[in-house]
Amino acid sequence: MRVKRVYAPPEPDDGLRYLVDRLWPRGVKKEGLQLDGWLKELAPSDGLRHWYGHDPARWEEFCRRYHDELRANPAAWQPLRETAATRVVTLLFAAHDPERNNAVALRLFLEEQP
Repeated sequence: MRVKRVYAPPEPDDGLRYLVDRLWPRGVKKEGLQLDGWLKELAPSDGLRHWYGHDPARWEEFCRRYHDELRANPAAWQPLRETAATRVVTLLFAAHDPERNNAVALRLFLEEQP
């Protein structure tokens, strides 16, 4: 499973491309993104997103809280995990930080699931 910023150009080896942000990325036209889906239901809740505010000091706690939210809604993430078991999947995000964002946290969560 790959993670990529939405502003990077699509590449043939991206496989299936899913936007996993709750909000549509600024300055991006829907037809230009080449998406296979927009999985808003997998994004962190608005409250958690606002609390985190992309503060690196809150990263570990953000992951813990976000993973708790995901555990409470397996119907939202299980189909993606099943798809990723047989296909290349790229999770797209809009945040500036390529190492600490919801797509990275989602990938970590999915990789931990049996």
